[in-house]
This record gives sequence, C-alpha cells and structure tokens, in this order.
Amino acid sequence: MSLRIDACLARHQGDRLEQQDRVDLVVHPDQPGLVLAVLGDGMGGHSGGGLAADQLVVRARQNFAAYHPSGESPRAFLEGVVQDAHVMVTLSGYTSEQNPHTTAVLLLLQGPSAWWAHCGDSRLYRFRGAAPLGHTQDHSLVEGLVREGRISAGEAENHPQRHILLSCLGGKVLPQVEHGHAAVLVAGDAFLLCSDGLWAHFSDQELGDLIASHRARESAGILVDLARQRARGGGDNISLALVKVVET
Repeated sequence: MSLRIDACLARHQGDRLEQQDRVDLVVHPDQPGLVLAVLGDGMGGHSGGGLAADQLVVRARQNFAAYHPSGESPRAFLEGVVQDAHVMVTLSGYTSEQNPHTTAVLLLLQGPSAWWAHCGDSRLYRFRGAAPLGHTQDHSLVEGLVREGRISAGEAENHPQRHILLSCLGGKVLPQVEHGHAAVLVAGDAFLLCSDGLWAHFSDQELGDLIASHRARESAGILVDLARQRARGGGDNISLALVKVVET
C-alpha cells in the first residue's frame, strides 16, 4: 500500500495585539520522503516573541537542508535544532532590547517512521483514526503539579499559574527536550502540532473526531473557528500544523 501526506498549516492572531506564533512545513530539497514540521509559540513582549519563534523556524530550515539520514540520527537532528535555536534566541536577546523566548515542537517524517521533540507547552498530538494515542507533556508549573498529584487536570485548566513554563528556548538554562518515536505509520495516522491558543479549548477525543472526519485543510479551519468561538473575545494566538497519513 502506498501512502502520502495530507497536510495543512493555519494561524490566527486571536485577540492579541500581534501574532507571535510561527509554524512551517518543509520538504527536504534532496532526500525523498523527508518532511519536517516545526512550530514555536513566542514570548517576550512587543516583537520579542515573534523574533524568537522566527529564529526557531530559520534554524530548523537550515539544519534540515543539511540533514542526511546516513550521517545523523533523527533524534540527534531534532535535539540539534532545538539547542542551536536556543543559542540563536539567547544571542538575539543580547543584541536587542527585547527578552525573546519561544516554545518548540518538531515532527520529522522519514520513510515509514516519525520522530518528534518538544520544549515548553506547545503540543504534538498523535492519532490513529479518531483514537487519541497521546500528546506531549507540557514543561509547565501546572503540568508538574498534576503529575505530582497535587492538583487535578480539571483544576489545572483554570489555574492562575498555568502559563508559567519550566523550560523554553532563550532562558538562562539549556532547554529540556523530550522525544517521541513512531516506528511504523499506517493510513489513518495523524499528527497535530499546536500552540496553547488551540489545545486549551479541546479534549483529546474531540480533536481526534474532528481530524478523522475531514481533510487536513477542512479540519484546520474548523479547529481555528471553534477555538475562536470558545475563547469568547479573550483568545491567544493560534497556530497549528496538521499532518495526516492517507492511502494513495
């Protein structure tokens, strides 16, 4: 069975003064079957967050163009993108009057397999059909409290410190990078990379149902529209990259 990718990117400024999220999807210029998705939710006030997220996307594109599977493992490649981008973001903070930071989430499709990495509270969700197979765990104060059993998942949704991150790019310490891997992809698999401006308004199962029921472009439009409705005039920046594996 031959497989192909149905993919879409989407962004919305929400109710913020500017859009500081960045998202990109890149096909390798020389290596067939290699695709990279990258998303960053910038922070730092004024245009500092946008600058940081821009640095992540630029570094991801540059490293990907030089990536060759025979010379580097997917995990090492993804780790390198995050750490190199962290250096770039940190240096840009010294040369500007801004305080740039960004989250990072990346997905690498290589042949029949997928690898991903993340830092911060932007997420990668994985689905098989409509069934959620899990999502990345946020590097946030509130997520840590949930894992320790000190608060419930319901309490975390409205916790006053839910936006405090324990790791990101551009901070004073090296980013904490978590990795994941899917050995064999099949038709019906899907990956959603998104910022908290989107995932905060959906359950895992609702996301799975919507994505499985529509093509990528239609799913992206529905997700953004619903997130805007549910934000009720107080919505954050929204960004997403949706990648669906479908039968040719």
